[in-house]
Amino acid sequence: MRNFYAEISLAITEEKKLLTILIDPDKFIEAEAASYLKKLPKETTHIFVGGSTVENFKTRKTVKAIKAETNLPVILFPGDYSHITETADALLFLSLISGRNPEYLIEQQVKSVEKLKNSKLEIIPTAYILIDGGKECEVQRVSGTKPMSQFQVKTIVNTALAGEFSGKKLIYLEAGSGADIPVSEEIITEVKNAISIPLIVGGGIRSLEQQKKAYNAGADMIVMGTHFEN
Repeated sequence: MRNFYAEISLAITEEKKLLTILIDPDKFIEAEAASYLKKLPKETTHIFVGGSTVENFKTRKTVKAIKAETNLPVILFPGDYSHITETADALLFLSLISGRNPEYLIEQQVKSVEKLKNSKLEIIPTAYILIDGGKECEVQRVSGTKPMSQFQVKTIVNTALAGEFSGKKLIYLEAGSGADIPVSEEIITEVKNAISIPLIVGGGIRSLEQQKKAYNAGADMIVMGTHFEN
């Protein structure tokens, strides 16, 4: 059985940069899966599936349609425990550690246990840190938490370290879907220099130049979504 976290870690050890496309089930048409996937950059290494608000069973249908057309790893990025589906390969077990709403710090995780305790999904504990991207995003509205200011570099670094110290295997810096301002290079560099686990960066990255800057700053994996939806 493949170990997707081990594959991510190995790629980073070999200094390979990873590119993930995030697909929102609410905006995805299953019948167009083949044509959509053909448009993805050849550098794409992973597909995340998830959204803050998703209709019942939509995630499962989306994952099945994607997996019928590609061998790329499909990893769940759930906005709610009800979005979990066995049809995926792995799950980002997210904890929104930048906020203080217990629903997204631990309660959603507890609700997911019945679905996961006998699951074949690879579960990857992930510290999710919401950064101000210049506009209100869906995660902010749904979670009822405020994003961290991009000027709070030290606090962001300490938050990422707190995630690692609590056993998370990934740090995910997120500026929010459709962000006007991506996570700054300074934040990426400072966090990367402080942690010893893989760093994911997403939100507001639309161009090759922005990708290159994020990679050069220290991002191990970049997530793009809205750019391809549009």
